[in-house]
Amino acid sequence: MSNVWAVIRREYLQRVRSKWFIFSTVGGPLFMIGLMVIPALTAGRAERAGRNIALVDRTEVLYERLIPRLEESGLTVTREAWSEDVVPSLTQKVTDEELGGFLLLDDETLSSGRATFYGSKTPSTLQRVTMRAAVSRTALEKILEDRGVDAESLMSGGELRVEMLSGEGAGFEDPQFLVAYLGSFFLYMMFLLYSVSVMRATLEEKTSRVVEVVISSMKPWHLMLGKILGVGAVGLTQMAVWFGSGAILAGAALPAMIAARPEVATLADMKELLPGAGLVGLFLIFFLFGYFIFAGLYAAVGAMCNTDEEAQQAQFPVMLLVIVPILLVMQTIQSPGTTLSVSLSLFPFFSPILMFARVSIGAAPAWQILLSFVLMGLTVVGVAWVAGRIYKVGILMAGKRPTLPELWRWVREA
Repeated sequence: MSNVWAVIRREYLQRVRSKWFIFSTVGGPLFMIGLMVIPALTAGRAERAGRNIALVDRTEVLYERLIPRLEESGLTVTREAWSEDVVPSLTQKVTDEELGGFLLLDDETLSSGRATFYGSKTPSTLQRVTMRAAVSRTALEKILEDRGVDAESLMSGGELRVEMLSGEGAGFEDPQFLVAYLGSFFLYMMFLLYSVSVMRATLEEKTSRVVEVVISSMKPWHLMLGKILGVGAVGLTQMAVWFGSGAILAGAALPAMIAARPEVATLADMKELLPGAGLVGLFLIFFLFGYFIFAGLYAAVGAMCNTDEEAQQAQFPVMLLVIVPILLVMQTIQSPGTTLSVSLSLFPFFSPILMFARVSIGAAPAWQILLSFVLMGLTVVGVAWVAGRIYKVGILMAGKRPTLPELWRWVREA
């Protein structure tokens, strides 16, 4: 284990100290937070003076509904009664910068949702969208209520109750498709990124002949295990930083944005889409299983090749095992209970991506999750057994890339 630990330490420190790792792990999230928060805060301060508006409703029926909606979006609204001289009077107040603008409603608002905003400065796109949506929704609610329709229930989007006829996947009413798809895609990217890193590290040491010196002091499978664990630790470190940055964004940056730009308050609803601790834990388990499977395969590819061109060609069959499930993930999310989706999600090479997608939407019963863990665990052992033997022979081999019969001979003789 001292040899394995030495390799783990070298692989880990070599990568976390690199400029690429620092930029992508630390600089990337900071850049994204700054890109989202700083412009919102700056624009919010610039627009604060223009949030004081007046509302003139010639219909006299939309005041009570519309004013609270506008105030929820961060506007300070003053109610003004309609008269012939109200427009010139408010125009003078806008010119004198006593008001940021005023909104005029008339009979056309009730028929088509059209209103007119008068201001000395053009409101931001978000403010225009917010005011337009508030006006049209208020007008539509009024029309529906006049016709005896439950406007509040209908305008909220209605409700779709899902009753499962079988016990599998019962109990979920609002599948988190976004979490399932983005989580599966993130797993796909992490598998490719870090498994290929194992292959390239192996190939670099082999082509530079450094491995001949290293093998003289440790067994080949110790070197392979150390590389896989070291690069995997880098992946876990990067994910921890990213998850922490996401928590900071949701817990601190998002409230700051809402405080500066009240019209984006609906972004607070995004917190409901964030995965819970249980789902994050399952995500890490699927990542570890998938990483060990594909890292072992890529380590074997790096050991049996002699050039980067050979490795690019030889990795294609392994890459298919990562690409195929991400192509099937949308079908699996849309139809998680079909025989095909269940079978594919239990296939060990596809399980990390497809089973996680089914788990995210609550469509995978506990016994299927446990079965996938068992099958992936057995696959990790099998891949380690085969890859270790290929690695033991191939790491010291030079010349042409081995054929399949030669690989089989390596496995048997090793």
